[in-house]
Amino acid sequence: MEKQKNGLGRRKEAVTRVFISKGDGKITVNDKDYKVYFPLVYLQNQVEAPLKAIEAIDKFDIVINAAGGGVKGQAEAAKLGIARALLEVNPEYRPVLKAAGFLRRDPRVVERKKPGRKKARRSYQFSKR
Repeated sequence: MEKQKNGLGRRKEAVTRVFISKGDGKITVNDKDYKVYFPLVYLQNQVEAPLKAIEAIDKFDIVINAAGGGVKGQAEAAKLGIARALLEVNPEYRPVLKAAGFLRRDPRVVERKKPGRKKARRSYQFSKR
């Protein structure tokens, strides 16, 4: 068997390490099946998206270690990690993955809280009297 390839995905505060090897389509996240770890269907679709784009949903076994953030951030970080790992497997996947936008890290993160404000932009309630 050939050596497994890996990719790193990040989104918001979430970080995922993705290990990909030839197999029959098993995806595990933190030692659980991804359908158990991500119960929402749209999050499962996020994880599967890069594989569907290259039509290889049942050609690879994927192990994902996810940490930090919430489930949505972890699912989207996994999407980036899988796309990057697939590039290591076969660089010819690049045009398809790039066109679908799977190789771009989403730069949006939570804005920091400012002093004199309740949140980043929300002010305290104004009282006239």
